[in-house]
Parts: sequence; structure tokens; C-alpha cells
Amino acid sequence: MCSPDCGRAPPRERERRLATDADRPDDRLGRRTVLGASAAGVAASLAGCLGDLPPGDDGATDPISLADGRDCDVCGMVIENHPGPTGQLFYDGEGPEGHDNPARFDSLKQCLFPYRLEREQLGWDLDAAYVTDYSSVDYEVSAGSDTTTISSHTAPESFARAEDLRYVVNSAVEGAMGPDFVPFSDRADAESFADEYDGEVVAYGDIDEGLVGN
Repeated sequence: MCSPDCGRAPPRERERRLATDADRPDDRLGRRTVLGASAAGVAASLAGCLGDLPPGDDGATDPISLADGRDCDVCGMVIENHPGPTGQLFYDGEGPEGHDNPARFDSLKQCLFPYRLEREQLGWDLDAAYVTDYSSVDYEVSAGSDTTTISSHTAPESFARAEDLRYVVNSAVEGAMGPDFVPFSDRADAESFADEYDGEVVAYGDIDEGLVGN
């Protein structure tokens, strides 16, 4: 007849097994940590590869700086040397003459929108449009003897998707080439600006040849 300890390992053997089992959770955690680090490394590598793709190839095109002597693709003026809203257009499969995407502009009413409307008629595929977002910058309005102008901003973070903004048109505030469209991401900012400078607020889709030529 079997004793109560029949089939059990000797006490010292059981202690060794318990000690080994107690170590296993840490071992499993260590493996999870290593696997997690490996996955993060792969993700970082993929992100690095995507970051090397040309604009538009990964489905995301980011705005660039318009400083450092870059000039307007319509009027040829150095963008950072003049007041007012600025913008840039990325085209899929097409591009401006003389340099890579984006096409760049020192004004919206006189340069960016006429350029965009003309390229639409040519069948160019617009990938992304960015303009100055005056809701995101500390802008200044300067009143001179003849004109009232708004400051220019050329850093990448000062731009937002053109279709997401509201535009103050027909105001007393001018840009690099005269009367201009002043964009805001916050509708309340746009309405406040329009109230102060005698303009009206319109959406991106409302800006057509008639409004550009007005």
C-alpha cells in the first residue's frame, strides 16, 4: 500500500522545481520585452523608409519652408521679402518649371488660385494645397499711408490644408500683390477679421474665377 508520499519527489527536488517555476514569469516577461523592442525596431525602420519617399508616394505630402530666397512661380518675387498669405501646391505627375514640387506663391488671389485654376484646365492632378493659416500664427496687420498689409509666414508649421480653411475676401487688408484672400482655420477668427477689416468669409470651394478676378 502506497504511503502518503508515494510518487512525490523528495523535498529537495520539489524545492528545486518550485524555484525554477518562480523564475519563469520573469523569463516570459523578458521575452515579451525583447519581442516588443524588435517590433518597435521594425516599425521605426519602416517609418524611416516611408520618410524617404518623394512627396505623394506614401499618400501624405507635407508643406515645406518658403524661406531661403524661394521665389513665386507666377510673379517671380522672393516670397519671404513681401507681406501677406503664401501658399504651395503639390501636383501628382506634374510640377512647376525650374524646380521640384511644390509650386510656391507669395499671394493667393493673384498667384496661387489663378495658377491652380489654369492647371485644372490643363488636366493636372492636384495632390495637396497648403496656404498660410492665420489662426495658427501670431500675425501683424500694419497700416501705412496708402495700404494696410498683413504679415507673411513661411515656416512649414504655419501652413494648413487649403480646403480646410475659411477665407476673408474683399477686405481692406493686402498681401504681396495687392488685395488678397486671408485664410483661417477657426471660423470665428475669420469672422472677427472680416468684421474689423470690412471683408466677407467664404469657403475654399467658393473661390472661383469670378472671385479671383473681382
